Amino acid sequence: MHSASIRSLAFVLGLTVLNCSAADKVQNKVTCSSVCNRYKDCFDNNYDVGKCTDSCAADANTNADKDRQLNQCNDCIDGQSCTGAAFSCTTECAGIVAQ
Repeated sequence: MHSASIRSLAFVLGLTVLNCSAADKVQNKVTCSSVCNRYKDCFDNNYDVGKCTDSCAADANTNADKDRQLNQCNDCIDGQSCTGAAFSCTTECAGIVAQ
């Protein structure tokens, strides 16, 4: 009985880790889309948001530093005007929207 409980716990923990990973990937895609769309709205109407979002999400999903930078960029530009974001968030957003 004890080993069945341990196996059940291990199974639940494994599912939790997988679900967190999947949730992080989805969240990164949404955040990347937001940042890339903001760049398009502020700086380049012809900017390829789909390409930016895919590249950004792939980077954030595989690199903890890029994930952290993405979140810092998104937090920085939130609520700022285009001009304000351009001046205040250059460091946080550098490399996120580059194609």
